Amino acid sequence: MKVEVLYFEGCPNHKPAVERVRLVLRQQGIAAELVEIEVPDAEAAKAMGFLGSPTIRVNGLDIDPASRTAKEVGFACRCYSGGLPAEDLIRAAVHEAMGLSR
Repeated sequence: MKVEVLYFEGCPNHKPAVERVRLVLRQQGIAAELVEIEVPDAEAAKAMGFLGSPTIRVNGLDIDPASRTAKEVGFACRCYSGGLPAEDLIRAAVHEAMGLSR
């Protein structure tokens, strides 16, 4: 399993989001490849389908199923309810990647 955290430099939620992903993976006993990918500019954001910082993808899929069909990408902050992506959202995406039901 590969987990990517896409972010731009200076994003205040980047490191806390990475720590939250690590926590969920630890709690679930999953050894996944965790990759942090810096998105340097708007051109790269468009090319990568970047939905804002931080964006978390598990095996290439956004952790938020509702965002997987989003067309608007950009070099901006990503707003999650509560500021950071919820542990439950991360956990559900990990379970989905493993073929487990939510």
